[in-house]
Amino acid sequence: MADKFPDSLAEGRDLDRLAVDTIRTLSLDAIQKANSGHPGMPLGAAPMAHVLWTRHLKFDPAAPAWPDRDRFVLSGGHGSMLLYAILHLAGYGLKIEELEAFRQWGSRTPGHPERGLTPGVETTTGPLGAGFSNGVGMAIAEAFLAATFNRPGYPLVDHFTYALVTDGDLMEGVSAEAASLAGHLRLGKLIYLYDDNRVTIEGGTDLTFTEDVRLRFEAYGWQVLEVEDGNDLEAIDRALRAARADTGRPTLIRVRTIIGYGSPNKAGTAECHGAPLGEDEVRRTKEALGWPPDLHFAVPEAVKRHYAEVAAKGAAAHARWQEMFLRYREEYPGLAEQWEQAWAGQLPAGWDEALPSFAAGDKVATRAASGKTLNALAAKIPTLMGGSADLAPSTNTYLAGLGDFTADNRQGRNLHFGVREHAMGGILNGMALHGGVYVFGGTFFVFSDYMRPAIRLAALSHLPVVYVLTHDSIGLGEDGPTHQPVEHLASLRAMPGLLVIRPSDANETVVAWRVALARRDGPTALVLSRQNLPVLNRSELAGADGLVRGGYILKDAPQGEPKALILA
Repeated sequence: MADKFPDSLAEGRDLDRLAVDTIRTLSLDAIQKANSGHPGMPLGAAPMAHVLWTRHLKFDPAAPAWPDRDRFVLSGGHGSMLLYAILHLAGYGLKIEELEAFRQWGSRTPGHPERGLTPGVETTTGPLGAGFSNGVGMAIAEAFLAATFNRPGYPLVDHFTYALVTDGDLMEGVSAEAASLAGHLRLGKLIYLYDDNRVTIEGGTDLTFTEDVRLRFEAYGWQVLEVEDGNDLEAIDRALRAARADTGRPTLIRVRTIIGYGSPNKAGTAECHGAPLGEDEVRRTKEALGWPPDLHFAVPEAVKRHYAEVAAKGAAAHARWQEMFLRYREEYPGLAEQWEQAWAGQLPAGWDEALPSFAAGDKVATRAASGKTLNALAAKIPTLMGGSADLAPSTNTYLAGLGDFTADNRQGRNLHFGVREHAMGGILNGMALHGGVYVFGGTFFVFSDYMRPAIRLAALSHLPVVYVLTHDSIGLGEDGPTHQPVEHLASLRAMPGLLVIRPSDANETVVAWRVALARRDGPTALVLSRQNLPVLNRSELAGADGLVRGGYILKDAPQGEPKALILA
């Protein structure tokens, strides 16, 4: 049960400081009660998170799926209690009892944030770097939807994507891939707070991470701002304002923090990264923060009122947006209908009426059949977009006549990811998480290994992403064993939540696309051939629509019981 914070102790204290220490102590109490967790990040990063949520982030806790909310990604998912504490204060319905159940089976406060489980959690994070790439995808989706749906006087889409990233995130290769592309695309509504505490599990970052992060990100095309004192709330606020003012490039705000801030014996050390401080050190930390050491899960009334006022401002912004959309619907009924369908995950009427069909006896590579099908679908689904990791001519994933998404053309529906498979997977996840778009990405089947972590997170998160994986066998020819997938089909089929379809011919490929786009509760991998395959004669065999059942009888025994079964 939560203890009551005496009003007399709150009197005369700076409200922002009181709120920051509330976040810190809620995190400490939850982690200590669970006897498991990561206290260092919540203690060090609480000031920047508080400033972001109370002064800049646009959100309505009563409508966590509001399309035009700002997105916040906790890329360092191990710091989950920082986010849960803020969600509790901000009114997302996360009760104190659920903070007390941190890291317990069945709770809405798992060890790492899980999308779909906890209101206000935008993405599942834990593997470092994943959230970094997700945020880039969210910013791409925002830019595309703004260019597609906004009209003069009607900024339906006008929000920022923020993330809190760590040293570990920046070490991961996927962050380099995603940051490079974000800078190239000049995603100016992307703002990342970098928790620069200079400590890793094995020790200080001087062991492994001594590059000049500022120069690195400036080389990517980012604006880099610095806050020397992670407890300087006004400096953090100024940096965020400067970041929001420069919408021509993404921004990294480097905030120098102290991991485990306030802990007399463990602050600034790896000891407080991934283990509870211990009962005695928790008491000492609370005392150092000027907090009554015997109070547990206490929230001052002044802090509750402050966050309630912030939430009310967000609710008012949401109400104004809803009024604007009603006017938009009257003036642009066709666009409004497309908008509502896109956000509801509803495919437009007739979306599958113009799909190609292939004549029996023809020889067609399933990658070629996929390309024709994809282009037919794109003509009917205005928010279908995607691309490949520099393999569009080979994977047949280019949408003819629909333009490229670039820094100068946000309406383009072809994404050029470059040779960045892992980032492509994470960015596609971010786009799907953002909502309003249907997304696909293509590469050679063998290179699915490079994006496997992102595919797994898509499956865990039930994201409707379509992977176009071509050159599916030794049939790809002279490129040799480095490019010949052998174990990959079994490997992906072993992944829970991922639907893997390997069509037998061109007409099954058409049906496979229908299945993939209609599926809204998880990702689908289409495994396709480079070589031509004969189109089966469906007048003698079962129809290709049988694929929608997963498996079907292609040809039954002509008389009586079959003598043998062939399963493929």
